[in-house]
Amino acid sequence: MAVLTVRNLPDDVHRALRIRAAEHGRSTEAEVRDILAQAVKPAVRLGDALTELGQRLGLTDEDIAVLDQNRDATPAAPLTL
Repeated sequence: MAVLTVRNLPDDVHRALRIRAAEHGRSTEAEVRDILAQAVKPAVRLGDALTELGQRLGLTDEDIAVLDQNRDATPAAPLTL
């Protein structure tokens, strides 16, 4: 595993990291790891999120077919400004 050293970190930033870490019940080092991981994590795409949700709920192709049958096919009215 890699090691990262951050030099010249302002005191107020270090203090804020310590407070944030304490609020989350972990060490400052663990808090920084989490912040960095969240910062570089790819954004979740909507289609992927919906697929995962359907899988967790156990939706089947038959369930989707029923939803399609009951869908209102009326075109939406355009926005007026």
